[in-house]
Amino acid sequence: MASEIFEVLDERFRRLFVPTARLDVLYTGCRWAEGPAYFPAGRCLVWSDIPNDRMLRYDECTGTVGVFRQPAGHSNGNTVDRSGRLVSCEHGGRRVSRTEFDGRVVTLADSHDGRRLNSPNDVVEKSDGTIWFTDPTYGIDTDYEGHRGQREQAGSHVFRFDPRDASLAIVADDFVQPNGLAFSLDERQIYIVDTGATHVEDGPRHIRRFDVGDDGRISGGGVFATSTSGLFDGLRLDDAGRIWTSAADGVHCYDPDGTLIGKIRVPEVVANLCFGGPKRNYLYVCGTTSLYGIRLPVNGAKTL
Repeated sequence: MASEIFEVLDERFRRLFVPTARLDVLYTGCRWAEGPAYFPAGRCLVWSDIPNDRMLRYDECTGTVGVFRQPAGHSNGNTVDRSGRLVSCEHGGRRVSRTEFDGRVVTLADSHDGRRLNSPNDVVEKSDGTIWFTDPTYGIDTDYEGHRGQREQAGSHVFRFDPRDASLAIVADDFVQPNGLAFSLDERQIYIVDTGATHVEDGPRHIRRFDVGDDGRISGGGVFATSTSGLFDGLRLDDAGRIWTSAADGVHCYDPDGTLIGKIRVPEVVANLCFGGPKRNYLYVCGTTSLYGIRLPVNGAKTL
């Protein structure tokens, strides 16, 4: 029943869903679905199936799913840049790559100070063209989501890549395992997840919010929200600045003031999500084995 999908924790959430809406199961058969990225021009969604080393493509017009790329470098997080190109975090190649319009896959960043990255996890583009990504160790910890290997970086950092001069800079170095990230609507703040509880007893399972300076440096970083169910992972904003984030029991929605106002229940652990559709009001959700979707009376932020 649709009434069982939504959990209202604050009255502000009631206007963000339609009680009769249903949770669509669009595809099942993944081992760990991640990194959904929506292409408006193609009316399609590309996402990662990390352990199976493939990327899948959902055609929004026909409802069909096919393999977009295999092998895929054990890709994880993806985004679509403002030119319409796919930017991917690859565990296997320990790199951030970009798929050009002619199909070539080029490396944007794979090392810092002469040492290989850990395993880039999630990525977002800022309006100035810089690429921001997180670099935890999940893809080199075991062979399940990549290739077991040695960490060469001093820690797990958040990076900013500038394609104008190919420079790569650390913007945050105080995370245990940085994960999903998203800019606020005006890009003056950035939300970054830390899933360090996977590696440290009683470790972080929260979202931090930083201020972003004109020079690209970030400051602050206080805890915005702590997960009430498992771990956060990927997150996106709607056009009112609300934060929609993944959790163990589904999708959690936070008001910009930090209040958890409601949930969309999903029958699997959720890894990531993104808004799609012609009006950006269809929320695509990557559960553990499946791709889900639900239509909402809210619209995703234009830049996401």
